[in-house]
Amino acid sequence: MQLDQMNVLSFVDDEFEDLELWYPVYRLREEGVNVVFAGPEKGKKHIGKYGVPAVADLSYDEAHSADFDGLLVPGGWAPDKIRRYPKVLQLVREMDEAGKPIGQICHAGWVLISAKMLEGRKVTSTPGIRDDMENAGAEWLDEPVVVDGNLISARRPPDLPPYAKAFIDALKSKQRHS
Repeated sequence: MQLDQMNVLSFVDDEFEDLELWYPVYRLREEGVNVVFAGPEKGKKHIGKYGVPAVADLSYDEAHSADFDGLLVPGGWAPDKIRRYPKVLQLVREMDEAGKPIGQICHAGWVLISAKMLEGRKVTSTPGIRDDMENAGAEWLDEPVVVDGNLISARRPPDLPPYAKAFIDALKSKQRHS
């Protein structure tokens, strides 16, 4: 089943983890999904931790949750910057309330913590932010991928294949039920 009518938003900022941004983006594009990058400023180039660039197609303020079927939040150090924008937190909450798939990997959990949406949810992340996730009310599991409703979380780059598959499966399920 092709997903070529779907749009997914991916946040981007400096020092994202290169694989955690690009691997799921390429997998989604292989499925026909249109992936749009949103950052602090439209057109700004952001450099990953290992030097791979990504250019923001939209500013955070230009992004509207109603225009997207899902959301990806990359890991690395970028999530600590991304979560400082009120519009980002609004977008995350709106997508969660609408039941749209939200993918987060590694340190991306910081964005969900700041959006105050983890209370009672099952998640995983890099073990380095386990305490942060638990202090936000989440049940943290040491598993490659954890799916709790519309929330898909993964720990680190070796978990990218099952993480991307789980996110694509969530989009397919959403497509079937819409």
